Amino acid sequence: MIGRSEEYEKMFRIEQQLWWYRILHESVGRALCQQFGNRRDMVILDAGCGTGGMLDFLRRQGYTDLRGVDGSADAVAFCHERGLNASLLDLNDLAGYAPDQTYDAIVCNDVFCYFDDPALVRLLTELRRRLRPGGVLISNNNAFDVFRGQHDLAVGSTRRFVRADLERLFPMAGLRLRYTTYWSLLLSPLILLVRQWQRLQLRLGWRSPDEPTSDVYLPGNLVNETLYRIAHTEQKLISRTPFGSSLFSVSDPT
Repeated sequence: MIGRSEEYEKMFRIEQQLWWYRILHESVGRALCQQFGNRRDMVILDAGCGTGGMLDFLRRQGYTDLRGVDGSADAVAFCHERGLNASLLDLNDLAGYAPDQTYDAIVCNDVFCYFDDPALVRLLTELRRRLRPGGVLISNNNAFDVFRGQHDLAVGSTRRFVRADLERLFPMAGLRLRYTTYWSLLLSPLILLVRQWQRLQLRLGWRSPDEPTSDVYLPGNLVNETLYRIAHTEQKLISRTPFGSSLFSVSDPT
């Protein structure tokens, strides 16, 4: 998504409100609590931090040592507007960034979709090298090609994942998958309908693939809150689901 200034602007304005980001932020927070309990002094890196919504959420949860890196100057500028510690960095060059610094937790959300297998294994290997003993890598990624639509074009995503992809790639980087789940199962029919409609519009020429727009927009308050409640309730009642437009994972070094 580097170079899409308007998409970063949209993300910055609404990510603390939009149901999807709220669920993702809470999922990361829950994974950190399961790993570290009530500690809030761990060193946490958000690799591919975007406009800083995740870091801002963690800061509001009391975490005190937060760093972020992102390959977009627009995204980093928005992080700085939030008063966050973020640096401009192409994740392909992560090995040269503060090479001796290690982290208790690394968050890497919706980043892997920009890497082919060899580049992704190199990134995962470097992320694993940066984890301290007892550390954890938390990642969310877009899932299942059936959900591909205009949103993927807008953000520049080149691939989607299924669990088998992570099971194949993570061990190659010395990482053990401890937990994976797709989400949100209950909202999948609605998301699938929207994405299929987007694909039909592109095929019929009603929308141009050269001017795509993402799904990052805020519906009415009632709709947004309803979608949040559905996804939130699902996660409380079902720890793992077999289908969804996103794939959440928690892993640690082998």
